[in-house]
Amino acid sequence: MSKKEGQSLFTRMAMAVAKAAGKPATFMVAVLIVVVWAASGPIFGFGDTWQLVINTGTTIVTFLMVFLIQNTQNRDTEAMQIKLDELIHAIKEANNALLDLEELDEKELDSIRKTYLQHAAEARKASRATSP
Repeated sequence: MSKKEGQSLFTRMAMAVAKAAGKPATFMVAVLIVVVWAASGPIFGFGDTWQLVINTGTTIVTFLMVFLIQNTQNRDTEAMQIKLDELIHAIKEANNALLDLEELDEKELDSIRKTYLQHAAEARKASRATSP
């Protein structure tokens, strides 16, 4: 199964737009648009319509990019979580109860975090005791 076969149209589009948006050429096109817009100011007398064009354009692009960026971030986070879960699962001595931490509420996470902070403090203390 190829990488693209299982992906929805939205996912493929979001990935393509996110990849294109991060390229230097895309940034240069955006800069060029702003320069052309600024240079056209005197032609249009720096009027309200002239300002409305750039404001509307940037607002629409920003609005749409927020959703694409969030989609990309969600997908990347989910993939990273699966990879970390696999590493935890593959290590025999690992605590498999940690596999779904992202599903816990903040109070439960704080409690588990305190346990690991204690482990770290104990390890540092033991390390100092055995160091010359």
